[in-house]
Amino acid sequence: MVGSKLREIATSILLFSLPLHGQPIPDGALRNHWDQIDDVVREEIAQGSIPGAVVLVGHADKVLYHKAFGHAVVEPYRKKMTKHTVFDLASLTKPVATAPSVLILKSQGKLSLEDRVSTYLPAFACLGKGETRIRQLLTHTSGLPAYMNAAEFETAWGPVCPEKLLEKICGLQALSQPGETFRYSCLGYITAARIVEIVSGKSVAEFSQEFVFQRLAMEHTGFKPINALREEIAATELADHQLHLGRVHDPLAQRMGGISGNAGLFSTAGDLSLFCRMLLNDGAWKGKRILNSEDVTLLTVQQSHGRACGFDVGSSYAWVKGAFGGESAFCHTGYTGTSLVCDPISKRFLIILTNRAHPHDGGTCKPLRKRIAEIVFQPQESAGRMTETSFGIGPVGQGHEWQGEGKQGLVAIELAFF
Repeated sequence: MVGSKLREIATSILLFSLPLHGQPIPDGALRNHWDQIDDVVREEIAQGSIPGAVVLVGHADKVLYHKAFGHAVVEPYRKKMTKHTVFDLASLTKPVATAPSVLILKSQGKLSLEDRVSTYLPAFACLGKGETRIRQLLTHTSGLPAYMNAAEFETAWGPVCPEKLLEKICGLQALSQPGETFRYSCLGYITAARIVEIVSGKSVAEFSQEFVFQRLAMEHTGFKPINALREEIAATELADHQLHLGRVHDPLAQRMGGISGNAGLFSTAGDLSLFCRMLLNDGAWKGKRILNSEDVTLLTVQQSHGRACGFDVGSSYAWVKGAFGGESAFCHTGYTGTSLVCDPISKRFLIILTNRAHPHDGGTCKPLRKRIAEIVFQPQESAGRMTETSFGIGPVGQGHEWQGEGKQGLVAIELAFF
């Protein structure tokens, strides 16, 4: 009788202490909860969806969960994944390196987001692009196409031809009026990075290293990783009997010499957690101001068509937040199998790094991303159920098969998977 009464009291206390939507679940309560992430990742590896993964969950200034699974390399040899494995971040380059660099230059008074792109690249002012603003490059509303045939550039100009690629972008016909249509465009971010270089005199790699990564002590983050780090890098594609290890996977970034606004950044889950914590702390970390409050807002809060000036907030590609991600949560994904979600209300963040493109560019991580997001970001209505199911979750979201880049560098990109 006494034991029964005590259980009733304990249950009542737990029920009243459960979080509302968007509020963090207490760390102690989540200790049993993390086992579900382990199960999801191991299941996806067993199915052949990914060779391996590193998953990190944090809350405010704490890391709550950080674990590595599977292999960083499976062909032509096998190498275990570790928590410190370095990944080709692919399109996470956009909100982590390129957009912050532009915003810092804005805060320094060296450019305005309302400046015409043609102010810095006069050749851009043609074929419907004369009124395109820097802001529209960052929100993917510039009117530019999504991508270009990288193989054609290699055939005509060789494997590295950044000037020819920029020349081609400047001469493209706009597909829509500036600001009119959201169209996810790697070309817009390649252009934005060139503006960073023109204004600052430094490449986006040098600028982001000086003003973001060094200041955050992100010691394993940068473009074109040095040879000393190569043993720590997760492999991407195995092509023509060559293992791509430390070489950017994106074809256009390859044509740009590995330093590009759309892709090319390498990092670890631990380093990215510092970036997330800085954003959730209004742009400051360890007493250092990285971004001012206005720039944090521009980078992470919806500005146009569901996009911030860097992150996704509410476009059709924000599925990576899962079914229960808060409306103000911001996110981004990368082609190689990387993703990041931050919720400024709950102060919780989720980093998933996989090498799904290894070994033959055929893996998929959409189900993995959705399932883990639905574990980390809990719905209000599931609170009562969680007390009865050891903090389980509701129905797991079902993913779709990935379709993407062909081996010739032609990109028929299903951009929803970026």
